[in-house]
Amino acid sequence: MEIDDLLKHFMELFAIVDPIGAVIFFTGLTANLNEAQRRNTAYTAPMAMAATLVVAQMTGQSILWYLGISIHSFKVGGGLLLLLTAIAMMSGRSPWVRSTAEEQKESQGMHNVAVVPLGIPLLAGPGAITTVIISAHEAKTAVATMVLIGIILAVSAITLVLFLSAGKISGLLGKTGTNIFTRLLGLVLSAISVEIISGGIKGLFPILGNHV
Repeated sequence: MEIDDLLKHFMELFAIVDPIGAVIFFTGLTANLNEAQRRNTAYTAPMAMAATLVVAQMTGQSILWYLGISIHSFKVGGGLLLLLTAIAMMSGRSPWVRSTAEEQKESQGMHNVAVVPLGIPLLAGPGAITTVIISAHEAKTAVATMVLIGIILAVSAITLVLFLSAGKISGLLGKTGTNIFTRLLGLVLSAISVEIISGGIKGLFPILGNHV
């Protein structure tokens, strides 16, 4: 796998997971927990995300085959989902775009929020799952597959570090700084989603590729 592809896949996953934006959600959901519980949540949520995304990467294509969905159709549909997510991020509505108001209200009364809603669907949401399934299709060798798993683990590790430093990050960036960073990631993600949609359309209608 070329270094450019490696960086592209990393940026795709990092942008859609948006761990810096998720820090605010983490801070709010763990506000009533003691230090030990907050630290345990900081470890568990990224682990839940990593496990979910690795399973999605390893089994996603088989599920698509079983349902009779071509990877090109999935790219168009998934790309549109990523584009909608990117638009929401540029509007400053991430990470809450990945959970409904009812889910957020319910989660406030939960003692353990590490797996749901932090791990799923805040971090490992539909957009992230779509991203890893599409990336898995592009991995032609076992080495490439392991590299993609490494990217998932890297993003999870970064998320862990950010969650453990949530108090300092929230104080340093503030809500405005976090929103600015989220909007920049949304801009990057919008460009990536257009590329995914374009590739899917060309796969569905090969004649279009001859004119590009």
